[in-house]
Amino acid sequence: MQRWIKRILMLVALTGFVVAVVYAFMPRPVPVDLALVTEGPLEIAVEEDGKTRLRDRYTVSAPLGGRLMRLRFKAGDIVPRSQPVAAIEPADPALLDARTLAQTEARVKAARSALERAGTALESAKAGLDLAEAEYARAAELLQKNALSKSELDLKVMQRRTKLEDYRAARHSENVSRFELELSQAALLRTRPSRTDLDDNSYFEIPAPPLADTLRAFHVLRVFQESEAVVAPGAPLLELGDPSDIEVEIDVLSSDAVKIRRGARVLLEQWGGDEPLEARVRLVEPSGFTKISALGVEEQRVFVIADFPRPEAIPAALGDGYRVEARIITWESPNVLRVPTSALFREGDEWAVFRVVAGKAAKCPVKVGHRNGLSAEVLDGLAAHDTVVVHPSDKVVDGALVKAR
Repeated sequence: MQRWIKRILMLVALTGFVVAVVYAFMPRPVPVDLALVTEGPLEIAVEEDGKTRLRDRYTVSAPLGGRLMRLRFKAGDIVPRSQPVAAIEPADPALLDARTLAQTEARVKAARSALERAGTALESAKAGLDLAEAEYARAAELLQKNALSKSELDLKVMQRRTKLEDYRAARHSENVSRFELELSQAALLRTRPSRTDLDDNSYFEIPAPPLADTLRAFHVLRVFQESEAVVAPGAPLLELGDPSDIEVEIDVLSSDAVKIRRGARVLLEQWGGDEPLEARVRLVEPSGFTKISALGVEEQRVFVIADFPRPEAIPAALGDGYRVEARIITWESPNVLRVPTSALFREGDEWAVFRVVAGKAAKCPVKVGHRNGLSAEVLDGLAAHDTVVVHPSDKVVDGALVKAR
């Protein structure tokens, strides 16, 4: 009996030894990170820092030399439409000499020429607007007859809006030129005062510039000369603008600027609010500039200007010169087949992934379309809900056993 017990124990020990040896030499699954191939939206964006700026700034300058009376406005004040922003009284007889008179007359002539030039630009803008309106009307009729695509009609709508803004800008430029002419003519009248006007209390009032159609009210941005002082002609006194009429200035690499098109969607993040703001690219400036990066590398940069499509939706707390993080969308699609870019690796000149099939890694060549930093568009080689290995190490080979980490 003891002999059989010893034989059974030896057999069990031998069996355990054999099992241990077999287990030691069996291939073990490689722990890996897995991800699913999904369907969903994909966008390609250029991400850069930007800052807000006022669309239009107006510097009110002294039209003639004299003693500036103390300004009553402070930075942040609203300028009433009917009140002057500053007043200048004669400082000495030099204000009435022949040279000043000739200079003032020359400024009147220059302002009159600028007004004529602005009038010509306004007529040209009006003609362009009329043409854009006519083309839009024709496009709308063709769309009803199914002779025109919706995208072509959208292009006509954008052209009409662009021409409308050009017309408004030209009309505002004409108003400003008329204001400057009236200002120069008023200075000329003050240079030729009558005897009854020459008293100790005579002074010249400087009105605020006319408001553009898109502006609500002028706010004082900066006060250059607050105290009473003698100023020279052309000396800056105040800087005015409308904080609600702002745009975004984004400087991007010139290699990225060539991918950005007018009308591209821009998402503004990290501006201080909970939700991103949406803007549209109005202009990619045609001239670049050199900028030294934080690493000391010279870079060619280009300014991209973006507008808010709905100015009334601009937060009141967002002011001039505020920093934002801008994401300029250069391409987007609402539904594509996506794979994490960390799963892609090069196989010669092509892309490939390791697809997990029955617990094994299978090398699978794929055709990739658009890519961003996180996901890539799969054109061929994978299907939705396939499982792929992300960040594959050198232990992951074709046919290797894998398991989720």
